[in-house]
Formats: sequence, structure tokens, C-alpha cells
Amino acid sequence: MSPEVTVDDSGVVTGNTYDKYGSTNPVVKRLMANFEATLAELFAMSDPKSLLDVGCGEGVLVHEWAKQIAPARVVGLDLEEASIQAGWEQRKADNLEYKIMDVSEKGLPFADDEFDVATAVEVLEHVPDPAETVAEMARVASRWLLVSVPREPLWRGLNVARGAYLKELGNTPGHINHWSKSSFVRLLSQHGEVVEARSPFPWTMLLVRLGG
Repeated sequence: MSPEVTVDDSGVVTGNTYDKYGSTNPVVKRLMANFEATLAELFAMSDPKSLLDVGCGEGVLVHEWAKQIAPARVVGLDLEEASIQAGWEQRKADNLEYKIMDVSEKGLPFADDEFDVATAVEVLEHVPDPAETVAEMARVASRWLLVSVPREPLWRGLNVARGAYLKELGNTPGHINHWSKSSFVRLLSQHGEVVEARSPFPWTMLLVRLGG
């Protein structure tokens, strides 16, 4: 939702750096309030006993989650990038561990069912093989997946409407995967029962009970 992006040393876009969680824009604040309220409700339903957050960014969400479920173990993964690690330094907790990892290059280095819940919030649109990433999350989590992505083609339409990324037909830099709500549900249904499929505008958010 911003023209600002994070780019790694090889020139690859790694994600947005726009601080949507701390934005003072009234429209963004309203959208994010709905997003965060929906996410908090589904997080509470999952009731994590331990948690892996894939693509934790600067740690805004995973840090809050770690405080909520302390002393339960929480691990956040993301790429090596200066602004990301700077965020980790600002957001620490005794039960929270950060790991530098490119999940697109290797499987997750955790045992089967090592975590109770695995999350990927605004991440899967960025990874080269989202089906493999989801499969690995389902392998290392024993009970739940909690995931969200931009809802397409709505997301791109909104970008075009505000005059953003017109040469890319509204596609946000770094978004290499695109799902409607129904197609995202189909992807996650391969690993369990989608017990909640929410649509906080303009996102899709799913809570998946594994093994169903």
C-alpha cells in the first residue's frame, strides 16, 4: 500500500517498508484497525502453545504475540536486511527468538509438529513457491495455520484507482503470487480444514485446522 519497498543487496524486492501499523493516514488507520481486529480474533481462537511466524518482518506482530503467550516459545523468521534486523533489536522478549532465513531456498529447519501454530501474515504473495512454503508450515505445526494475503484482483484495482504502480497494472512490487479468496482457500484446504475465512478489506485471512 506504498511505493516504498525493501530491496536486498542483489536488487530483489523483499517487501514493503511502509509502516502501515503506525500510519496516521485516516484511511489506512481504518483499514488496519479492521485487519488487526480480525487477526486478533483468529489468533485468540488458535490459542497458541508455541508459535512460528514465517516472514515476521521487523517483528511488530510476533513481538506482541510473544508477550501475549509468554512464556511459550515463539520464533520469527525473515531475510537478512538491515531494517528488519534493526526492528528485531527494538522488539525483544525472553520467549522470542529471531532467525535469519530465506524460506524460499530451503525447507524449514524444524521437526515435524515442533510448533503448535504457524503463521504467515502478508508473506505468501512474496515467496517463489508458496505451495511448498505452506506445506513446510503445515509440517512443522501440529494444530493451526494462520495466514493472510492481499485479495486479488481487488488489491491491484485499488492501487490503480489511487494512481499507484500503473505500469505494473497495479501490482505492488514484490508481489509475485496473486489469489482470490476462493483460490487461497483451495490452496490451504490441501492441508486441513479452513475453519475461518475472513475478508477484512482488502485482504483474505484464513485459520486452518491441520490434519482435517
